[in-house]
Amino acid sequence: MTTRLLTPETWDDFAALVEASNGVWGGCWCMAFHPEGVGPGRTPDGNREAKLRHVTRGTVHQILVYDGDRCVGWCQFGPPAELPNVKNRRTYDRDADTPPDWRIGCVFTNAKDRGTGVAATAVAAALGEIRRAGGGIVEAYPEQTEDRPPQRGAYLHTGPEELYTRHGFTRVRKIAKWRWVMRAEVPSTT
Repeated sequence: MTTRLLTPETWDDFAALVEASNGVWGGCWCMAFHPEGVGPGRTPDGNREAKLRHVTRGTVHQILVYDGDRCVGWCQFGPPAELPNVKNRRTYDRDADTPPDWRIGCVFTNAKDRGTGVAATAVAAALGEIRRAGGGIVEAYPEQTEDRPPQRGAYLHTGPEELYTRHGFTRVRKIAKWRWVMRAEVPSTT
């Protein structure tokens, strides 16, 4: 597997995967963490156009994972101003302390490629980009899978907790029954 950043040059690869995946979660187009968000008043076509505007303006940080020439997944990351929306926001804000320097939003893997290391490759590459950009405190919002009933057919759009534990993230606080705020300090390579 190889990785590339989502840019105007890689947009078609990203768009092909999203379109093959029903717009991702019914038309999100990986917009939920962006300022515009998703939900009432938002449409799949509108989300697509909003995402393309972010890509064109350079206000998106996203690693695309490739198996050969085929885009099979991604990891979205960025500073809080770029990704201000967090699921379970009220609980998140209630006990918030120092804001992170970076957030990891969603992690997506094509259905046929799950279980092959796509998410792990994506997160590792995103952390590499964060190191090159100066590092800092990185926050993620994964779901707990240990001691949880099986989630048949479910996809954890922010990733499983153990994915982040492997990269040195630790639990900070719980923000939903199965969702945690996890943090890691990522050193700069400069």
